[in-house]
Amino acid sequence: MTDARSNILDVRGLRIAIPGRDGERVAVSNVDFEVARGEVLGLVGESGSGKSLSMLAVMGLLPRNMQVTGSVRFDGQELLGLPARQMRSIRGGRIAMVFQDPMTALNPVMTVGAQIAEAIRLHNPSLSRRALRARAVGLLELVSIPMPEQRFDQYPHEFSGGMRQRVVIAIAVANDPELLIADEPTTALDVTIQAQIVEIFDRLRREKGLAIVLITHDLGLVAGLADRITILYSGRVAERGAIEAVFRRPRHPYTAGLLAAVPSIDSTSERLHAIDGTPPSLAARPSGCQFHPRCAFALPVCAERDPDFQWFGQSMAACHRAAEALPMAGGDDGR
Repeated sequence: MTDARSNILDVRGLRIAIPGRDGERVAVSNVDFEVARGEVLGLVGESGSGKSLSMLAVMGLLPRNMQVTGSVRFDGQELLGLPARQMRSIRGGRIAMVFQDPMTALNPVMTVGAQIAEAIRLHNPSLSRRALRARAVGLLELVSIPMPEQRFDQYPHEFSGGMRQRVVIAIAVANDPELLIADEPTTALDVTIQAQIVEIFDRLRREKGLAIVLITHDLGLVAGLADRITILYSGRVAERGAIEAVFRRPRHPYTAGLLAAVPSIDSTSERLHAIDGTPPSLAARPSGCQFHPRCAFALPVCAERDPDFQWFGQSMAACHRAAEALPMAGGDDGR
């Protein structure tokens, strides 16, 4: 865990519930994580694990009927319950988000330059049109768009998928945010373009001191960019800690299963590992540890009660057997 004084974001006890006719459905429960200034945090898990939902709660973008409790502190300021006007001044200014699909994030009937300029104008209404254009062109250049002056006047359909994603990143960093949330930013891109997007994020972090939360299911992407990782399963934290510690010795069987599913040139197996079963639905959460129905190492106690977190130097895991040297998937000797 980082020093709280150096954290730009502190999330504690986050709970997100969806009301329904037969009672509430808890989508996220007791989630804790933090992001230090200039740090990259990987927020990882299968679809439905609660990673995007958690960050939408941070941004104040969840539907009003969802009940969000806990604490979300940004630079020491509590965001939950903040008046909408104050939240709008932070969102897009000090906190920005890159959404998964750049084609739906961009307006097809507005030029790329106009969309970047609009994002700048919202937080800098006194800037002249010339200054807005100069700033927008500079942002296109920052994210490695070739011929930025000419590209300023083009429309999204004239850009490739990778270039559209760069435009979305340019819009997100238009007002020099302190925290950038990137939701599956490379999912629809080929490997070469993914590497270019990763390089842009790394450069933004190094040159601007930008803190980044990387929402993804791609552990390879996390390994190449993130400093720390938080693994979510069924709306709860399974494991979190420094990248090197978690990747070297995963303490939760779910983490080990995810790591074993990553292709490796060192592997002697012809098939990738797959975790048996599927994540539980909101309507049918299991008792005890949420992962126990899919876990090869489950004990009777796993179905009876939630495991407590155990610390292991630079990582922590919520597993009844976390301290044991289990022969987990992806490692022959549990190291």
